[in-house]
Order: sequence, then structure tokens, then C-alpha cells
Amino acid sequence: MAEGKTKRKVLSSKITIPKGVEAKLDKAILILKGAKGEVKRDFSDKKISISYAENEIILKAVKFDKVSKKLIKSYAAHIKNMIGGSLGGHKYTLKICSGHFPMNVSTSNNQLIVKNFLGEKIPRTLNLKEGAAVKVEGDLIVVESSSKEIAGQVSADIEQLTKRAGYDGRVFQDGCYIISKDGKEIK
Repeated sequence: MAEGKTKRKVLSSKITIPKGVEAKLDKAILILKGAKGEVKRDFSDKKISISYAENEIILKAVKFDKVSKKLIKSYAAHIKNMIGGSLGGHKYTLKICSGHFPMNVSTSNNQLIVKNFLGEKIPRTLNLKEGAAVKVEGDLIVVESSSKEIAGQVSADIEQLTKRAGYDGRVFQDGCYIISKDGKEIK
């Protein structure tokens, strides 16, 4: 090999799009449409290029280093979550726990309303993110969305809504707590 000429390695990853999912790539914005809805995500990055051809999404990095490798694996995981969300959706379940005062949880006008939390007179309200469907079923709150990020963030916001600083968590266990993330039970 001549001096000064080195062969560059190209790091790439291919993700196959299953049947039932329609993909569209607009510059670096990937849009996937499936039975449960549409999911969009921006993959614009100087180090990683994204392309779509023949039911495959191809991620490439010209520079072969640790950062590029981690980015490609992260982007591949995001795309797999998008495929799963467009086909089956993502579902989080929260449990309503009220030991001291009977708590009333309801949804209306794209808001979640918690009344009588630890005897408070003013109800706590949470504006729900667009793209999330929240249902109150007895002592359970079910959050569904085609985007894993939206479902997870709305669930975390509901959990934070009923958090109370300065109270002993072992005694005052009232609140809403995530018990299941996408079918995986939390212990």
C-alpha cells in the first residue's frame, strides 16, 4: 500500500421494515405509519447519515469511532421502538394508592385531575401531551401512545403530580405509581 493512503472503515446498520408499516424519509425526519398510528422522529446528525431503500433503513457513519458506534446503536433502538409503536402501540399502567384520604382521579378536556390528594382542597391538574390516550379504570390509570417517549413522559408526569416533598414515603404511600411499562411489570 502506498504511503498516505489508508482504507477507511464505514460503520453501518440496516433495519428491516416489516409488512404493515409504511416508511417515509423527509431529509432526516423519519415517519412510520402503522395500524396503531403515526410516529415521527428527527435523526439529523452531522456524524450519521440515514437513508431508506427497499424496506430497509440504513444508518451510516463515515468516521469509525466509539461515539459513532454508540449513536448508530441508539438510533437503531429508536427506530425499533418506532416500529413497535406503529404496529402495536406502547402501554404504561399506573396504580392509584390512597390510604389516608379517598383520592378521586379523572380525565376531562385533555387534562388529568386529582382531587382530595392527602386532603388538599385544591385539585392537582396535569395537561396531557398530544398523542397520549389516558384512561382511568377503577384504581388503575392506563396510558397508551404510538410513541414510547410520549407514553413514558406522560406516565412520569402523572407520578410526579402526586409526589409530596417532606413526607415520609414509608408512612404516606398515597399517590400514583407506575406498575407496568410496556407489558413489563415493575417490582
